[in-house]
Amino acid sequence: MTQLHPQRLLKIAQFELVRLFLTKRGLLAVAAFSICWLLILRYPIGQAVSLINSPQIADFAQQVFGAIGLSKLLDWPEAELAMYWLIALYSFPSFCLFLCSDQLVGDKQRGTLRFLSLRATRNEMLFGRFLGQVFILAALLLVTLVASVAVMVFRDPALLASGISRSFVLFFYLLIAVLPFIALMTLLNTFARSARLAVVLAVLFFAGGNIVVSILSWQIPVLVMLDYVFPGIQLDQMAGQNAGIFNSIGIPLIQTTVMLAIAQRIFARSSL
Repeated sequence: MTQLHPQRLLKIAQFELVRLFLTKRGLLAVAAFSICWLLILRYPIGQAVSLINSPQIADFAQQVFGAIGLSKLLDWPEAELAMYWLIALYSFPSFCLFLCSDQLVGDKQRGTLRFLSLRATRNEMLFGRFLGQVFILAALLLVTLVASVAVMVFRDPALLASGISRSFVLFFYLLIAVLPFIALMTLLNTFARSARLAVVLAVLFFAGGNIVVSILSWQIPVLVMLDYVFPGIQLDQMAGQNAGIFNSIGIPLIQTTVMLAIAQRIFARSSL
């Protein structure tokens, strides 16, 4: 693998932040994201305590959460963070498929990748764009998490210390969980012809791929291991705090590494 120059790598990653937060198209995406999360903060997160403690809902929540393995979340004193954990764990990976859909294909269509290749290697362009998307998701996670903690502290200031401590843990696991989804879009960007096609291919990968694996594993049970090809296989266990270290961290990191390695091989041989 070609040696990566840290300074060029960071500049390419910073460009992704500029493209999102300082361009009209990027700001529209941020505005849409902000509106969605304001509604989430106002209702499911802001009303988390009243919903969980409501006599009409409490028994139902205990039965349902227990049945799907989420009963541990009901014991959190930081009810807002429990609700945030569930929403963020499933929404951010899906959001990645759209947010990270244009890492390379846009520049490939405009012909600017050839210009960039004069100033950076292909590996730096590939991994720099991936790193930039990681920075963006980390920033969005941090902002939404801080907002959720603020909602919680407004209700009960005594939860500030425990809320901050738990927030660091949630942030770490959420960031690890989205890495393979970003890497998947990096991989699809190496051969997709447009950002829209990359999203379509991602949807087909999850929908069609799961159907194929289900049929194959029905015929040959050992092939159920192919489920680990799909990012997010561990999310259900993570949601209920039932996943071990390997499931929560090891599987996403392995998936990310494999996808980036495949993307590097394809991009190194593709035309710009």
